[in-house]
Parts: sequence; structure tokens; C-alpha cells
Amino acid sequence: MDLEQRLDAVIASALADRRIVGAVVQVERHGETLYRKSHGHLDREAGTPMREDAIFRLSSVTKPVIAATILAMADQGLLRLEDAVTDYLPAFRPALPDGTQPVVTIHDLLTHTSGLAAVPLLTADDIANGINPFHLPTDDVLARIASHPMLFAPGTGWRYGPSIDVLGALAGRLVDGRPEDAARRFVLDPLGMADTRFSVTDPVRLAKPYADGPDGAQAMRPVHTIPAPWGGTVTYDIDRVHDRGAFQSGGGGMAGSAADLIKLFGAFQAGGATILKPATAALALENQTPQLPHAVGPGWQFSYIGAWLDDPHAANWLAPRGTSRWGGIYGHCWLLDPVSGITMLSLTNTGLEGSDGIYREALCRALYGE
Repeated sequence: MDLEQRLDAVIASALADRRIVGAVVQVERHGETLYRKSHGHLDREAGTPMREDAIFRLSSVTKPVIAATILAMADQGLLRLEDAVTDYLPAFRPALPDGTQPVVTIHDLLTHTSGLAAVPLLTADDIANGINPFHLPTDDVLARIASHPMLFAPGTGWRYGPSIDVLGALAGRLVDGRPEDAARRFVLDPLGMADTRFSVTDPVRLAKPYADGPDGAQAMRPVHTIPAPWGGTVTYDIDRVHDRGAFQSGGGGMAGSAADLIKLFGAFQAGGATILKPATAALALENQTPQLPHAVGPGWQFSYIGAWLDDPHAANWLAPRGTSRWGGIYGHCWLLDPVSGITMLSLTNTGLEGSDGIYREALCRALYGE
């Protein structure tokens, strides 16, 4: 089978098994489109077919947008990656369990080696007092993040957490606005990413969200919780993306389309395009955690935008060394292979299968010929 047939087969199988409800998948090589299709349903209950220009809740696909924003600001001399976060957010001073306050740099935040712990913004006290934590001022959100003991000294470990939320706030502060203002100035507007915002630009195109269920994908409730394969649970707040007054989470708050995201990933592959210097674009796709035995897991380190494939055999991945990949818990996955010039993006409306299930691995195998 050729690439189109292999990808079609993987997606058709996931749809037939009710593991996903809909998807938009695009593959590029050196800027040439090899595959671009929509599959399944935008809204299964309404019978609305998926469309190529669908808008999805991006969850952690927001992170590369904010990372690119920070890197572009560095290129323009507004900050340096080795700068302390307190140079820009003086009150943000998280501490280790012994009370010491180590220096946290912008590089530490970009690579998730900051030591910051993942903290729930919604607390039992909030619920009891009727507080909407997503309407807290940015400084209050940052204070909550900083109030939790750090897990390790910066640079000595890796932990996925609120680092990019802090970077989004920092970027917004530097333009005297919000994270979206910074992202638009340095990334979104220059690349023509008109759909990607911290709210929904066109509700008609917004994909209805679904989640893993015992009998296949089920429509999400306004607040929906499912078990996570890595332990614990994942809770979705599907209405937050309609709330323009909500805290703009640089780590997961945007909505956008596949066509937009392909422009961003293509910019990294094409030497920065209009937003980054070529050396900065190359730096973004390099291993940034060489001091660690591994960061994300066996065979994986971390670049400035995602997990970085160090040992394909240990990671059991077909892509070549130097590939970056990540996703988003609403059901997304992406891959940038600078060796082959390949970019793959899959946006689905089904979490966690679309981001962390067998669908992701099957797409990768189909991409590389299995």
C-alpha cells in the first residue's frame, strides 16, 4: 500500500472501532502536501461530517505556539533564553521543599526542567466559596503555581507541568497585554494563522469533543473526567474555550485548525520562515536536555517544542533520531522529522485515544511504511 492507503486504513479502523469520532490528518514533506483529509464526524449525534477547516480545542498543541512566540521574542532581543524568570516576573519565586528559591530560567520552562509541580487551579476551597479559578487575575494564577514546593532543582529532572503557562504570562507581560497579544504579534499574524486563538473564531466549525468510554467514544459532558493510561485521571472543561475572560493558558488554552498548525510546524522545518532566524529554528528542534539520562522516557529527550527522539530502538519508534513529537489530550498528535523533512499532524475530537492510544502509534507506523 502507498502512504494514502496506509493512513486511510489506520483512520478507518479507529473510526470503525469507535475509538475516535473524527479527524483531520495532514502530512507534508519539504513543504509539499502528501496527504490532507478529513474523516468521520464533526458532530456524530447531529450527523455533521468532519471538515478540513474544523476548529479543535488544542490542549497541549498550544505549547508549540507559545514556545515559538518566546523564541521569536528572543530573536528580536526582548529576552534571552538564559534569563531568570524573575527578570520579567519578579514575584514568581517558587521554592524547593527546604525553602531555598533557585533561579528558574526561560530555558528551564521551555524544556519542562523547571521543577514546577503540576497543580490544580480548581481547589476544594474554590468550590466551597463559589470561585471561578479561571477568572483569577494572572498574578493570582502564577502565585498558586509558585506556592507549591518544587519537585527538584531546575535542570536536574524533567516533569510535565505548568511551565508553559508561566511562559505565556511572561510573553503577555512583555507586550503589555495577554498571551494572545504576544502570540499574534510574533507568530500567528505573521504566519496567517487566523483560526488560532484563546477562544473560538467560528463556533460553526468547532468539533464536538468526545472521550474514551467502555463502549467506544462518548460525547463529553461540560466537565468530564476519564482514567488516564499513565495513572490518575484527566478532567476536561469543554466550555472554557468559549470564555474570552478566562485565564489564557499558554500550556493548553487555545483553539485552532489543522491548516494553521501546519503553517507553524512548517516554519520550524523551513528554517524559521518569517518568524524565526534559521539558527533559532534549528535550535528549537535540537535536544535540549542532554544532561539527563532520559527526559520523557526510554529513548526520549526534549527539544524546545516536544519530545526529542534520541534512541529509536529504546523508544520503539520508527522515526529517525532527532524527530520531535507531542500532542494534546483532546485527541491530537504531531511529529516533526527534520531528517526526512516530514511533518505529520493529526487533530481528532476524541481524547485520549487520538493523543495517547494505539491510534497514534499506528499512524506513525503507517507514515514510515508499515
